Formats: sequence, structure tokens, C-alpha cells
Amino acid sequence: MQSESQIPTPAAVKRRFAVSLALFYSAVFAVSGTHLPFFPVWLKAIGIDASWIGLINALPAITRFTTLPQVTAFAEKRHAIRAGMMVSVLATAIGFAAVGLQQQPLALFLIYALTCMMWTPTMPLTDAFALRGVARYGLDYGPLRLWGSAAFAAGSLACGYLVDVIAARDLIWVIVAWAVVAVLASLLLQPLDDVRRKSAEARADTALLRDLGFWAVIASAALIQGSHVAYYTFSAINWQLHGLGGLTIAGLWTLGVIAEIVVFALSPRFSLHPSTMIAIGGLSAVLRWIVTANEPPLALLALAQLGHGLTFGMTILGTMSLLVQRVPSHQIARGQGYYAACNGLLGAATSIASGAIYARIGDGLYYVMAAMAAAGALVIWSARHRLIAHPQSEDSGG
Repeated sequence: MQSESQIPTPAAVKRRFAVSLALFYSAVFAVSGTHLPFFPVWLKAIGIDASWIGLINALPAITRFTTLPQVTAFAEKRHAIRAGMMVSVLATAIGFAAVGLQQQPLALFLIYALTCMMWTPTMPLTDAFALRGVARYGLDYGPLRLWGSAAFAAGSLACGYLVDVIAARDLIWVIVAWAVVAVLASLLLQPLDDVRRKSAEARADTALLRDLGFWAVIASAALIQGSHVAYYTFSAINWQLHGLGGLTIAGLWTLGVIAEIVVFALSPRFSLHPSTMIAIGGLSAVLRWIVTANEPPLALLALAQLGHGLTFGMTILGTMSLLVQRVPSHQIARGQGYYAACNGLLGAATSIASGAIYARIGDGLYYVMAAMAAAGALVIWSARHRLIAHPQSEDSGG
């Protein structure tokens, strides 16, 4: 059987698919770039107390390992990944608008919970759609995904500027506005035919869950990505304690995003096996967190931040490449759901534990993160022979 990437496709069709998906990635990540840093600021501005803010902000992580896998599996079963993406961003826009009209903690909690149930599947569905496009059109994932990283940074910077221009209690409408942009971008998404759907559906859906190689990939990726929790949660606080100003801290974060974008842009030239890429990401994270734990001078800290291109970028590129190899096309959304759930569960547990660890040993938390990253590198390296020798394919049926 001809593989999807071998089926002749007009260049214009490939280009329209790639451009529309890059625009959608940009819009979705712009929502995250404004929501992640500034949603808690809005909650505080409307008078929500710290205990409720903690509960409300835990909802996205909770839905990632509870309802998200069911949503992605449902969309895949209905052959409606693209439709699922469109419904998801529409529900997100409506949900955030409804959240913006509330000021009572319990009502906010309930409406935001419903919003997160529809919002958190957006990225796994989008990645699944992208990976199907990678297989169908012979595209590269990295150049598609880099627009999301760029939009995340741009969204954060733009919202950061608006914080000084508009009242903090109006920040929710900036998030809503980007969600509306995502809805408009979803209307431009190009349909993706699945030429192997009928033959693929005849195979047992349980094969994916019995694939030890698949579990090795998502476990190692979750450990390495989970090791970034200390950085995401405490880096700004910690650097302020060490005397760094807000502009310097923003610059350090921006360096990491720039490095990530560069790695995505250069990814089509990489010839390493994906398992090796993940191992490099894990080992780079070990080095990065050890350096960060030792209160390095600013120049060395900046170099460590450039390592984000390896610790995050290289890891996700290797992960997505292996998922294309291991997961049949008709199960790619389900595979993304399991991957997101594993990331969410470990990330939530690590986030909870890291607070107590940081309170006790401060910068020493980064040594724990280094151990997590080392475990992830060890898992993928132990499974490399299985992943190299026995890649799954549609033709083999897994």
C-alpha cells in the first residue's frame, strides 16, 4: 500500500494546510500566553481570595488527566478531529466570556471547570491533526509548531503591556479576544482526508495500550517535561530573591522561547533518531537544572536558559516523531490524549510536591528536577532498541 506521504499532493494544497494550521497554532498559543500569567492577576483583581485562586488554577491540570482523554477518543472515534478543534475553541471563547461575567468564587469555579473540559483537549487534538498532516503531506512538525511558541511569547508580552494600560479587572476580555481569534482561525483549517481509515479501523484499538514502546515514549517525555515544573513555578520568585529585576527575568524567559523557536525551525535538518533526541533533551535538562540550582552568575544563567531549546524543544520534537512512528493514524488523537493525561497527572503531582520541597530546601528543588529528567532519559535510552528495531506502521498494524 502506498504510504500517505507518497500519495501525490498539489503543492498548493500542502501549503494551504500548513499555513492554516500555523495560524491556528498561533491563535491557540496566544490564548495560553495571555491566560497563564494573567488569569490569576484577574482573579485577584475581582476580589477572589488566595485559597480559591489556588483551587481554580488547579482545574486545567485536573481535566488533563480526567476528561481530556475521553474527549480526544470521542473525537477520533467520530472521525472529527478537525471538528473537535473547532468546537473546542468555540466553547473556550464562550466559556471565558461567561467566566468574565462572574465574581462569585463558586460560580467561577464551576463555569471555569466546564470551560477547561473543552479547552484542555484543544492542544492534543491540534497536535494529532498536525501529525496526521505530517504523515499525509510529508511535512515537518517543527516549522508548524514554532508559530505557536512565537505567539505564546507575543501574547504574553502584549498582555504584559496592557496590564499597565487597562484595569486588571478587564484582563479577562483580552483572553476572550484571543479565544475569538482562535475561533476565526479554526474556520480556515483545511480538511484532511484519511485514505487509510477503513483498513485501520478493522484493527483492535487495544493494541496501542499494549505497546510498551508507546508507554516508554510518553513516560520519558512526561518525566523530562515535568522536570520543568520548578522553572515554570518558582524561577521568577527565586530570581527576584537573588536580586534580578523584572525586565531581566522577562529577558531570561524570552531567551528560552527564542531557543525553542530556533530548534523547531532547524528540526527538518536533524538526522538523529527521535529516541536520541529525547535522551539529549533529558540529559540537557539534568545539566540545566544543576546549573540553575547553584545560583549562577547572570551570563551562565542566560546560557542555561538557552538550553530550553534542548530540554523542551528537542524533547517534544523527538516525542512527536516517535508518536508518528508508533501510533496508527486512526489512533493518533487517542495517543495524544494519553500523552497529555500522563503529562497532566505527573505535572500536577510534581507541582503539588514542589511547593513543599521549595519551602524546605529552596534552590535545592532543582536537584529533584534534575533527577526527574535523568529518569526520563534513562527510560527512553533503555527502550531505544525496541523503538529503533520495531517502529509501528499502518501496514503492519502495530
